[in-house]
Amino acid sequence: MQPTNGRNTQVQPASVSGEFFVPDLCGPRPVFVMVMLAELLLLVHVLAGSSLPHFDWNLLAIGSLFAQWVVLLSAALLCLSRALFSRVSLFLAASGCLFIIVTVTGLSSYLAQQFYPAFVGVSYGAQDSGWWVLRNIVLAIILGGIVLRYFYMQQQLQLREQSELQARLDSLRSRIRPHFLFNTMNSIASLIATQPEAAEKAVEDLSELFRASLQEINRVGSVADELRLCELYLGIEQLRLGGRLTVDWQLDHSVHHESMPSLILQPLVENAVYHGISQLPAGGAVGITVQSVKGFLLAEVDNPVPSHVSDSQGHRMALDNIEQRLEALFGQEASLEVTSTPTQYRVKLRYPLGQMT
Repeated sequence: MQPTNGRNTQVQPASVSGEFFVPDLCGPRPVFVMVMLAELLLLVHVLAGSSLPHFDWNLLAIGSLFAQWVVLLSAALLCLSRALFSRVSLFLAASGCLFIIVTVTGLSSYLAQQFYPAFVGVSYGAQDSGWWVLRNIVLAIILGGIVLRYFYMQQQLQLREQSELQARLDSLRSRIRPHFLFNTMNSIASLIATQPEAAEKAVEDLSELFRASLQEINRVGSVADELRLCELYLGIEQLRLGGRLTVDWQLDHSVHHESMPSLILQPLVENAVYHGISQLPAGGAVGITVQSVKGFLLAEVDNPVPSHVSDSQGHRMALDNIEQRLEALFGQEASLEVTSTPTQYRVKLRYPLGQMT
């Protein structure tokens, strides 16, 4: 237990995940969003103060110049201050960000009324420059506080989503079905006396499969890595099913180096064997297709199923888990499609290439 007295209390940094709660405001997308939001707020302000037949285009033009200057300069300074603010407490970081916004607004307002005093009269309706500067500072405090609060809440939501994703991935990696382990150990035990080399190879494959399931959660794998796990799993299952299990590989070898979320294809293959092949007295073939199509990676797993078997809860749970992971990693660009007929079951996943790091 950590001491709780005043001397030993540690100040938490503004970011516990290595990322400052204010996003990178130097990128083109954030800059575009800020420019558009500033322009929309100014448009609302001008519309509220003038009627449509007598819309004040002069105020909109001058106000746009001033607002964009303040927004872009504040964003540039916040971007340059990210490294500093990420090492201090959340309160100091938020206060520092607000101080930058208020300082930029105050100095810009003062310089504007010094070098272009007509702007004060156009935007405020009077030549009282002191009140105009104070009004802009108050607006900067209010709007800056709202924006910083939004950034903080957005970061917390992202951290929560990442935490939930990691928990689901942990659950998937640690959950190798008990019946699979039980059957594998029985197969190995039956081979020890008659085929000791095959039994030894099965133990090694099972060890490698378990090692992969316990790897670090943020590790980025490749298509080749995931196919290797599928081969290990199928090799172990063939000890139990023998000639009842065959595999039809349709692979585009040019995508083997591409990134693939770990343990996202192997569970589909496991479902195909458990819910399909093992339920058929004559067995059947599992089809595994991996290819690249127009900048997307497509992976497909199909298998025959008994006509009386429908989706089980375990099958659907794995599919839901994979679908949620794809959505969290790639958003709406990824998809998981299931096609089911009375005798055939097919799962197809799709996600954009080059977006995993």
